[in-house]
Amino acid sequence: MHHPRRYLLATLLASCSLALSAAEYRAPAAHDDGWPVADARLAQVDTAPLAALEAKLADGSYKNITSVLIARDGKLVYEHYFNGSDADHLNDVRSASKSVTALLAGAAIDRGLIPSVQAKVYGYFPDKQPLQHADPRKQAITLEDLLSMSSLWECNDENEFSSGNEERMYVTEDWLQFALDLPIKGFAPWMAKPADSPHGRAFAYCTAGAFVSGAVVERAAHMPLSRFAAEALEKPLGIEHVQWNASPLGIGMGGGGTRYRSRDLAKLGQLALDEGRWHGKQVISAAWMHAMLSVHAQARDDADYGYLWWSFRKPITGIDEPVWAMSGNGGNYVFVVPSRHLVAVVTSTAYNQRYAHPQSQEIFRDYLLKAALPGH
Repeated sequence: MHHPRRYLLATLLASCSLALSAAEYRAPAAHDDGWPVADARLAQVDTAPLAALEAKLADGSYKNITSVLIARDGKLVYEHYFNGSDADHLNDVRSASKSVTALLAGAAIDRGLIPSVQAKVYGYFPDKQPLQHADPRKQAITLEDLLSMSSLWECNDENEFSSGNEERMYVTEDWLQFALDLPIKGFAPWMAKPADSPHGRAFAYCTAGAFVSGAVVERAAHMPLSRFAAEALEKPLGIEHVQWNASPLGIGMGGGGTRYRSRDLAKLGQLALDEGRWHGKQVISAAWMHAMLSVHAQARDDADYGYLWWSFRKPITGIDEPVWAMSGNGGNYVFVVPSRHLVAVVTSTAYNQRYAHPQSQEIFRDYLLKAALPGH
């Protein structure tokens, strides 16, 4: 006959053992998707912060996180899914899609389909003219202006009164005409003009501009954006499962809503880290990657902007290390830290929640970066 106290103690010990084993680090599984995998500890990644993060996710301190991945030195060393997600789930990364559009613009320039970032945007759309709010300054707007969120369009997603606010675009049928018809913005006395702004560009977050950037690539490539993405970017990276959205008139949506698996998002980050190479093959030119991941505008006091990529500067180990990022509504991120040979993915479904971005950035800063020892 079992002694009840001994039986209870044995049960408690067994459950504690199970909890401990559940929190133990496990290296990512090797799939046939091209990702080399490695044990985090052999890649100089401390697993203690990762275990602490898993505990925070388990007790509900962090909400709606669906995956966290780390790649170090080109190898996947940590991969964990939460809240019912798994490796095959297609994450709606919202505006992180804009960074993919920047990669595609580079691929089009590499192929000579677009002469350079100085290409004049309106020249690609003669069928959309005459325009509303005609102004000679419109004809001078370049692809670079759109990629750096600093065109002279009156377009600001963070201002609900803005003519170009993305919500206004979504309720129209012809998104392209909507964007091209936007008025030239005026600079109120409290607004910094381009000449008075860092890098000579006045930043305003404008999804319509990212959409038009994708439309330029479509026109230049003479094919749907999704097809060009598959041929120029996704297939070379071994990305087979993806979902692209399109406008009501069928133009690829380069401004948001693309869906990728978490391991494939990590590939996009690795491509950025490795100057456009994947498995030794140059997918996009190093010259474009350098231009894309260079600061072209100041977005906020704590963030700069490249070509549809964010640049955060965070004090880590006493120095400011540039952290480049794809960022989307809901707290979706692909972080790239060149100084640590690190790529980190955080996917989340906290759409339109105030805590979404701060939460994902805190996970990155307090757990994922701490797990990565100083660059070697």
